[in-house]
Amino acid sequence: EKDRLYHTLNKIKKKQKLHHATNQLWSYAVNCNEQHAIHIAHAIIEHAVQQKVHCIVFEHLDMKGKIYGKKKQKLAMWRKQYIQGLVTHKAHQQGIRISRICAWGTSKLAYDGSGETTRNKDNHSICKFANNKVYNCDLSASYNIGARYYIREILKNLPVRVRSQVEAKVPQLAKRTSCTLSTLINLNAVLKSNAL
Repeated sequence: EKDRLYHTLNKIKKKQKLHHATNQLWSYAVNCNEQHAIHIAHAIIEHAVQQKVHCIVFEHLDMKGKIYGKKKQKLAMWRKQYIQGLVTHKAHQQGIRISRICAWGTSKLAYDGSGETTRNKDNHSICKFANNKVYNCDLSASYNIGARYYIREILKNLPVRVRSQVEAKVPQLAKRTSCTLSTLINLNAVLKSNAL
């Protein structure tokens, strides 16, 4: 479906260069994009119901402002808010909660706590960690997204005194945008220890 959409966008670009009317092509592209968004939302809900989840966690993607560059049309056609709205509506019908976390650094930071990742120039879905481990960017980011959700839920239920002791032992908790899966593992280790 993405190939069909990008093919239509390329046709629109060519016709616009020749100053031809592109109304029909634009309406076709918008309809294709809307159908694609609906399919994605249905797939997310079906998977969530199948796995019996209690909460679906999204990144809070705030992409306001003008988009520049040659990929302007592709980014503008990405219906992230529409997909999240559909999923929210259908999730509430199924009794599933929706939560959003801060998106800063989820892809940039390695899930194992080794630091920032560097993307492969040939294949952007692959990244290299600071400890030379090669991994999938999206999988590492999804680990970090899930970890941030659990960190927030755990810290929310802790008393203030215990929370300050935990934050002293796991300094990454002080800045939520630097939390990764390794931070969650360290937090669980501190909570299970007899020190608290």
